Amino acid sequence: MMDDSCCIAGVDEVGRGPLAGPVVAAAVILDPARPIAGLADSKQLTAHQRERLRLEIEDKALSFALGRAEVEEIDALNILQASLLAMERAVAALNVQPERALIDGSYCPRLPCAAQAIIGGDAKIPAISAASIIAKVARDREMAILDSIYPEYGFCRHKGYPTRAHLEALRCLGPSPAHRRSFAPVRALGARAWGPGIRD
Repeated sequence: MMDDSCCIAGVDEVGRGPLAGPVVAAAVILDPARPIAGLADSKQLTAHQRERLRLEIEDKALSFALGRAEVEEIDALNILQASLLAMERAVAALNVQPERALIDGSYCPRLPCAAQAIIGGDAKIPAISAASIIAKVARDREMAILDSIYPEYGFCRHKGYPTRAHLEALRCLGPSPAHRRSFAPVRALGARAWGPGIRD
């Protein structure tokens, strides 16, 4: 019979702060028999380290899954509720349903299992660290796709975060369809025509 520790999922999201793109969450159930060295908060790792660990997590984890909330959902619900929805979707997509979920942050999504929110959990709990890595790599890939569609905004460089270059592009071009219109820096430009990414 599987040990209870095998049924604990770590859950984290990436993308609450950006002005554009989806919020992406991941849920990971690690295998205690196959430990992974070097797990840490994804923000503290290089892109190369994240990619190496992603491959190892996907190879060794008992289960992992992604969930997401789109820009339209973020604008309709607000970013907190959209982040919780993405987490719910990630846990629901696991092919091994956990008995307990450990969530990075202050809030728990609605889940069919027990859940505990842990502030700074992505730096403390290996399963949450693994989820943060899976989610970060997935979202960065999403932003690379958006960069190919709307190259004028530089999404590959800043991943949608409000850097000086991104804000300057917004001022010059107006928002694209990938931008979150409910976010203040984007909303401030709402009276302008939408940017060059618009397609009829």
